[in-house]
Amino acid sequence: MLAENVESAPAAVSDSAHRASFFRQSGWLMVASIVGGVFMWAVHFLGKSVGPKEYGAFIAYLSVAMCIPTMPLQMVLAHQTAKALATDRARELAGMIRVIWLVTLLLWLVSCVGVLLAQHTILERWGISNPVGLWMTVGVVLFCLWQPMFMGVLQGQQNFLWLGWSMMSNGIGRLTVAALAVLAFSAGSAGMMAGALFGMALSTVMAAWCARSLWRGPSLPFDWRNLLREVIPPMLGFGAFQFLFTADTMFVKSYFTADEVGFYGSAGTLSRALMWLVGPLAAVMFPRIVHSAAKAEKTDLMGIVLLGTAVLAIAGALGLSVLGPFVVKIVYGEGWVKVASSVLPWYAGAMVPLALANVLINNLLARSDFRVVPWLCTLAAGYAFALTRFHDSLVSVLKTIGVAGLLALLICTWFTWGSRSPKSEVRSPTG
Repeated sequence: MLAENVESAPAAVSDSAHRASFFRQSGWLMVASIVGGVFMWAVHFLGKSVGPKEYGAFIAYLSVAMCIPTMPLQMVLAHQTAKALATDRARELAGMIRVIWLVTLLLWLVSCVGVLLAQHTILERWGISNPVGLWMTVGVVLFCLWQPMFMGVLQGQQNFLWLGWSMMSNGIGRLTVAALAVLAFSAGSAGMMAGALFGMALSTVMAAWCARSLWRGPSLPFDWRNLLREVIPPMLGFGAFQFLFTADTMFVKSYFTADEVGFYGSAGTLSRALMWLVGPLAAVMFPRIVHSAAKAEKTDLMGIVLLGTAVLAIAGALGLSVLGPFVVKIVYGEGWVKVASSVLPWYAGAMVPLALANVLINNLLARSDFRVVPWLCTLAAGYAFALTRFHDSLVSVLKTIGVAGLLALLICTWFTWGSRSPKSEVRSPTG
């Protein structure tokens, strides 16, 4: 009996230490996410100064950046970094990071040529006369490709201290430059995008510098075929989820007036702030589960994260539904309250199932359980089709988001608990 107590004590201490570390890191990332998010959200105060039309153009520019697969890029790099460090393949990781950096640069250069050729059509379609904001957006796109790469490396390395500072620098830099451009030079939506460009660049440089030990060192060749098998499914899975989370703004821009887009964007900015609150829990969980899966260790971390996310997301949505109209009035002005307040409860409610689905997706893909990916991609395609059909009002768009979020949550729930992973099946010695 004494021997059993002696042997079980270190395990208990270890579990306690791991959980304490998780909550400490999650708490720091939550603070960093909220602080950075508040600065990024404060940029929208400038909507009063530029007016609904220019603010709608700013939202349209941001919607382009939001549809860049930043989440898939960050999570893939986080996955590969955590796995490489767990299996002592740091030199292969260095080579992979440099190759991905080069590929993203080439893709961006090709996209620049495409924007140049289609510039007139884009400006005419969006009802925008000044191309400066468009080219600021092109610059933002470059850093939307690079920032998640290096943030993903920091996340996989579990260097949450500098990941948090990088997140905050984005918001601080964005607000500083945007406020200067709009208030001092009356730069409109282009000035607000200049702030976004500076913030993204500052954040990217900070993350790249702090992760330099993993991408500047000696490299070794890596197995491309095996890498693609590991990278493509999570890229598609996280990409489908990001589309569910962000694509509505682009569709709204196509079907509604500039003023309505501005009102809708104000409600969306506040509602997506719920992810600033709960996202850090899944962000800290992901590399830990990758590490545990690589070493065949068991962990109950996902259940804790799911419960915490549910409590915070539901409480946040209820609070936003009640207090949102007052916030909209303070930030955007009295004229924005009627429309924004009518859609805010729907928008906040639609974010809750997406927040919960995000936890389950992170857990499944961290364990390399890719069975959910085709279902998520099919759902994203169906969601896009639905948005082209159900847009008679802003509320109908939000109902479509809510249904898609619930379906995503049900799909992920099934693959988490209802359908046993082939990897988890125990085979007998006789086969």
